[in-house]
Amino acid sequence: MFIGEYYHSLDEKGRVNFPAKLREELGEQFVITKGLDGCLSAYSMEKWERMSEAVAALPQAKARDLKRFMFSAATVVNPDKQGRVIIGQTLRTYANINKEMAVIGASDHVEIWDKDTWIERNAAIDSDDIAAAMDELGF
Repeated sequence: MFIGEYYHSLDEKGRVNFPAKLREELGEQFVITKGLDGCLSAYSMEKWERMSEAVAALPQAKARDLKRFMFSAATVVNPDKQGRVIIGQTLRTYANINKEMAVIGASDHVEIWDKDTWIERNAAIDSDDIAAAMDELGF
């Protein structure tokens, strides 16, 4: 399970020091792609393969836009010895990441946000909506 919130900066080459705790769970290589709500998502290779198989099993009419969204900008990354990964320009542009970012655990995957966007989005979370979801789950 991926948990935690970490703040990092991109270097001039588009690299970020990915949090060690999250890297350990993601594995030696993992996939970064477009996520929902304007962030990036990182998946372990095992999770990515399961998702890919599930998408491939969908009828083409339902899956075509999802395939384009998920796979067009997806990239397999291998952290270097310092734990840095390169986030390509297409992904940085999609998530509006210029320098500062938030890397967060989101249960079954990792999300990568522009830092200011994450702070704003996190502050806008309505506690009544969270309470209603927790009630529905029986928490």
